[in-house]
Amino acid sequence: MLALAWRRFTRKHGPVERTRLSACWGSGRSQHRWSSRCFAGRLRPPGDRSLPLPPALRLSSFRSRRDVGTPAQVERDGTGSVSSPSVLWRMASGGGSSSPHKHSNRLAREKSPYLLQHAHNPVDWYPWGHEAFEKAKTEDKPIFLSVGYSTCHWCHVMERESFQDEDVGKILNQHFVCIKLDREERPDVDKVYMTFVQATSGGGGWPMSVWLTPDLRPFIGGTYFPPRDQGRRPGFITVLTRIIDQWQNNRPSLESGGEKILSALKKGTSITANGGEGPPLAPDVADRCFQQLAHSYEEEYGGFREAPKFPSPVNLMFLMTFWWTNRSTSEGLEALQMATHTLRMMALGGIHDHVAQGFHRYSTDSSWHVPHFEKMLYDQAQLAVAYITAFQVSGERLFADVAKDVLQYVSRDLSDQSGGFYSAEDADSVPAWGGQRKREGAFCVWTASEIRELLPAVVEGSSGTTTQADVFMHHYGVKEHGNVTPEQDPHGELQGHNVLIIRYSLELTAAHFGVSLEKVVELLTSARARLAEVRKVRPRPHLDTKMLASWNGLMLSAFARVGAVLGDKALLERAERVARFLKEHLWDAERQMILRSCYRGDHMDVQHISPPIAGFLDDYAFVICGLLDLYEATMQTEWLVWAEELQLRQDSLFQDEQGGGYFCSDPKDDTILLQLKEDQDGAEPSANSVSASNLLRLSSFTGQDRTQTSLKLLAAFSKKLTQVPISLPEMVRALMAHHHTLTQIVICGQKGAADTAALLAAAHTIFLPFKVLMFVDGDPQSFLCQRLPTLMSMSQQGGAATAYVCQDFRCSLPVTDPQELRQLLLDRTAAVQEDR
Repeated sequence: MLALAWRRFTRKHGPVERTRLSACWGSGRSQHRWSSRCFAGRLRPPGDRSLPLPPALRLSSFRSRRDVGTPAQVERDGTGSVSSPSVLWRMASGGGSSSPHKHSNRLAREKSPYLLQHAHNPVDWYPWGHEAFEKAKTEDKPIFLSVGYSTCHWCHVMERESFQDEDVGKILNQHFVCIKLDREERPDVDKVYMTFVQATSGGGGWPMSVWLTPDLRPFIGGTYFPPRDQGRRPGFITVLTRIIDQWQNNRPSLESGGEKILSALKKGTSITANGGEGPPLAPDVADRCFQQLAHSYEEEYGGFREAPKFPSPVNLMFLMTFWWTNRSTSEGLEALQMATHTLRMMALGGIHDHVAQGFHRYSTDSSWHVPHFEKMLYDQAQLAVAYITAFQVSGERLFADVAKDVLQYVSRDLSDQSGGFYSAEDADSVPAWGGQRKREGAFCVWTASEIRELLPAVVEGSSGTTTQADVFMHHYGVKEHGNVTPEQDPHGELQGHNVLIIRYSLELTAAHFGVSLEKVVELLTSARARLAEVRKVRPRPHLDTKMLASWNGLMLSAFARVGAVLGDKALLERAERVARFLKEHLWDAERQMILRSCYRGDHMDVQHISPPIAGFLDDYAFVICGLLDLYEATMQTEWLVWAEELQLRQDSLFQDEQGGGYFCSDPKDDTILLQLKEDQDGAEPSANSVSASNLLRLSSFTGQDRTQTSLKLLAAFSKKLTQVPISLPEMVRALMAHHHTLTQIVICGQKGAADTAALLAAAHTIFLPFKVLMFVDGDPQSFLCQRLPTLMSMSQQGGAATAYVCQDFRCSLPVTDPQELRQLLLDRTAAVQEDR
């Protein structure tokens, strides 16, 4: 889309020399970025890679401290390749000074952990809002917008180097109106200006630095800037000085150039359905998506590309769905192998926290060994679903255990007493071995001497003087001088330490030491518990206690789906707790809208900012999906009713009735200059992708036909689905659901009865990607029977709970035996192969 905007722009205005003002600039197929999640989603358009900036603002380009070359779509789709094996992407937390505050600004009144980290800078920061906008207009000053989030390493580097600098503060306060923005609070604002930065610099990332006119139009942007000039690299003060000069002496050209770029972006980012055309054919799109993923697949350790490696749950879910529709083909079996091998290697790797559970953000190497140690809520949610799906597909207990492991971590370390979940746990912490400077991974890594001291007991039944430490170190790859190579640790933060990674199977470890398998399991379990106790007393990483509706919606799906498959009542109760949290704290019933965020207060209470931030498209889409999953897991109708209510509200706020699909934010908000539709599934699925499936599921549940709305949405994304479906694997799954149509499984029985539970359990144990599960208790006034009168013709047979398997409500003969139901569902899977 941005390439199209460029071509239109240059046709109209003629060729213009490219100008870069960003640490994240690109050349050829390379781009230079600063951190893992400090990456923009769509970093580079195809073809021409930048839109022009006024030549007067040309600054000497400079390279980042870690020059990383990647293809486009690094963060969102989790693919990437590095230009050198010695290059790593790192990110860590920052933190303010513990000394008495010399300065305070308006951010001290905010709730966002990121904004609070800047509350005592000498910069006169404003939060995003009309107070700052009016000041800029009244004083006729440009706006300096700085965007980041609380666990972004280079955001904190720039704060420490520049925003805590008195001289920088004086320049900013005198010549600019300065706005600090948390991208997780306001993704709508972030998307607009990141699109501008990507288009004008060929790359993007956080911290994002953008200069705006008083009416919020961007005219120049970049990412991180060092505080002072470093050779050919311009420092932040130099950048500010040149912008001030141009604002004072060349303002018309500056504003004109920015306006032209914005106009081109409005045209180039438009996503709309062509009149009367439907979406592309699902089998063709699915085949192409599989081929593109297979091309990027790394066979030895799984995952996509060599390194760094991201979990990419959207890719894994697509592959398992592709297998389900192609089980009898070699391509289908290959897809399944790709997904399960990747999940297995991740579970064994250092990206998986073997002591305290959960998954780190990504791996810096191809073998999933040395991670970036940050833990994100949205990763845990999607990975739990991917692992429980792999268990349904394969029956391999490892996958179910890992799914529960993830939810154990979230329940323990990211859970608020209100029922909600926190956003993230940082990568850096103060090392327990001394020193005040935070180090990445300090909370998680171990020396060999520590482990020997903690696990000294001699193993009974082993030959010689084998200790528990010997067994543990062998199994988890612990080395005397550390198991992290210098190439994986360019700053020496992990020198002499070990990242635990499973090197051998339990059977091989048992054989190596001549002890029983049961003994090895017992030893390793007790050893992990001992190390977990030690970690509890280490200085903990920073915890972002912001609670977002969208990410809590993803986690609602995780608890509901894992709980349903495993029949775990505790997990289902936790799912209902988060649903009630969302309704109590992030739903404004009076104004009928979801709120974006709430926060943990100083007294462990739930707090909101005033006025609260209205929810965005992903908040609605992810919560609706979670509620539908919760209904199918619990058969509690209230969640289905609320899901429909939220869908109606989503339609009224974000739907593009003419062009199809949904805008990311409310198009009536005049402070958002670009109305964008997210067109990439990556670290999080696109809200449009999730909405396409939600609409189809709700059609089956409620009897109100929303399939045309879903089809029009898919038609709007036809070009991307046809050309690069790898960028939208979750949307491809929705397209496949339309092609195969949903299977309706109707259970008639008494709620809570054992025979009803047995039929529901049978339905949950099988992976059926295109199905809805309904419960009918014989009450003609129930929500489902009122919406779907045909359900009244279905009843219990002989007083026993009864199941019907239907396609467009053309149903099989009723069955009462759980095994018969399983067979019916397996037969339905076989029929899909024939339809293919």
